[in-house]
Amino acid sequence: MIGFKSLALRRGNRLLFENVNLSIHPGQKVGITGANGAGKSSLFGLFLGTLHPDAGELSFPPGMVIAHVAQETPADSRPAIEYVLDGDREYRAIQTELEREEGGDDGMRQAHLHARFDAIGGYDARARAGRLMNGLGFEAGDEARAVSEFSGGWRMRLNLAQALMCRSELLLLDEPTNHLDLDAVIWLQDWLASYPGTLLLISHDRDFLDEITGQIVHIENQTVTLYTGNYTAFETRRAEMLVQRQAAYEKQQREIAHIRSYVDRFRAQATKARQAQSRLKALGRMELIAQAHVDSPFDFEFLPSPKMPRPLLRFDEAAVGYGEKPILENVELTLSPGDRIGLLGANGAGKSTLIKALAGVLPLRRGLRVGAQDLRLGYFAQHQIEQLNMDESPLWHLQRLDPKATEKELRGFLGGFDFQGDTALAPIAPFSGGEKARLALALLIYQRPNLLLLDEPTNHLDLEMRYALSRALQDFEGALVVVSHDRYLLRTVADDFWLVAAGRAERFDGDLEDYRRLLSEHRNAASPSETAKTVGSSRKDQRRQDAGRRQQLRPFQQALSKAEAELERLNRERAHIEAQLAEPTLYEAANKERLQRLLREKADIDRQLEATEMAWLEAGEALESALAE
Repeated sequence: MIGFKSLALRRGNRLLFENVNLSIHPGQKVGITGANGAGKSSLFGLFLGTLHPDAGELSFPPGMVIAHVAQETPADSRPAIEYVLDGDREYRAIQTELEREEGGDDGMRQAHLHARFDAIGGYDARARAGRLMNGLGFEAGDEARAVSEFSGGWRMRLNLAQALMCRSELLLLDEPTNHLDLDAVIWLQDWLASYPGTLLLISHDRDFLDEITGQIVHIENQTVTLYTGNYTAFETRRAEMLVQRQAAYEKQQREIAHIRSYVDRFRAQATKARQAQSRLKALGRMELIAQAHVDSPFDFEFLPSPKMPRPLLRFDEAAVGYGEKPILENVELTLSPGDRIGLLGANGAGKSTLIKALAGVLPLRRGLRVGAQDLRLGYFAQHQIEQLNMDESPLWHLQRLDPKATEKELRGFLGGFDFQGDTALAPIAPFSGGEKARLALALLIYQRPNLLLLDEPTNHLDLEMRYALSRALQDFEGALVVVSHDRYLLRTVADDFWLVAAGRAERFDGDLEDYRRLLSEHRNAASPSETAKTVGSSRKDQRRQDAGRRQQLRPFQQALSKAEAELERLNRERAHIEAQLAEPTLYEAANKERLQRLLREKADIDRQLEATEMAWLEAGEALESALAE
């Protein structure tokens, strides 16, 4: 079990969070959420030993195997599959020992190593690495290419494959979908759903969080809170708590106003002076409730384009690509105001290429591209961020687009994208990737386009900004074509889907769930059937030994499972009691008996939890001892 006890963490003189007390149990899949800069990645630093608590402690089982995605990839000349195989450290260690013992005289040592190699799936490791690479979008033959041949985004996929290759007990993933397309996101989601270890996942993709996680850790206002349920359940529960907190805040403000009014009226009267002073002291001792804050820092909309011609853009028998043989052929597409198209398809099928051709950035190989005279194009791709002037401010970028606008007008517009105060005037070089992406979107929106072409617009954007963008796009009156791995965005802004595959771009008759089923069918059809292994007397003997071993371990496993189930039950009960204790009306005089009863019940639950956690630890140690025999 992972435990946080009175933990506090600072970065420099800035407090990220303090007094953190929570437990994460084996096998739980936990989403980590919070605003950018709240401390989500720093939390991972505590597990990896790159950061240390300023107070309290973080505890987890000694020797726990932890996997995480490396942020840098060396310019390795080895084949990519060898780099991925490095993720299984025990596999590599045994492989090295076997090579060292080859030709030696210690037959027993070699037999032991081969047995251990077989037990950890060493003979299937290369096939497992190949399946990971295939699921993350690598094509046949890529496993033999040198790591140094891949671009930055594909190297990040190799790092992710290496982390998944590790037979870990704890997996730390920080925005793993940023460099993936939709197909790879869906594959990764299915893989993580069946991952047997404990998962801590930082993500700004609400659908991804919803499908995988059963708990949410939210970092806000220097506090860390654990919620049971997926992201949608967390949002609902948090909204309820904010409503309760706002009600308590307003009630306390009324009480403070009443006390101040009493003090102001009677401070000068000798007969009332003592009571007035007493109430002033009570006011000083009062623990103030902070006002609930639920507003997003982002508030913007697409202003109407001056003209809305119909149609806006048309492709006739278009061939799209770079070389002699086009990637896509015979594309027939007409875009008019109100059209909302999401492009689906595997990586490399031609989605981004089609977007570039629609934008006019990539000339057609054949066919016609006909744009309306009053077409105002808004094209967003990742290179838009690279074209920003890093030495200049957000305000400067906007002034270049509209020199006649007043500074007040431009700063008001930038404020909707959370570029406020000095931030609007600061050079953007030190900005985060999310802040630069926000600025690129702001510049695009300011130009009042009537056709939007968006290629992965949510990369680097946090949950609040993604939600604000989806709301703004829902009210956009022009035409929209979008490529995105964020299914929430696709579901909320796209009315039609087109499938880009096998050299064609055609309307897809279905929704995202239909597309997910299509991908599953293709994977099942492509995966070779498992071949039966040779069955001999040694294999039968091994099976008998394994069965006997399982029988010996069963009592220890049952004790561990029983303790885990009891911990889950007690944690649910404690969460239910704590929810009741958060009700402001509970502290009124009429509810005194109920309050006392709940406090007694919570104290009893806390005692039971402490005893059960001790039993769980003892059961785990007993099982480990039995396994070591």
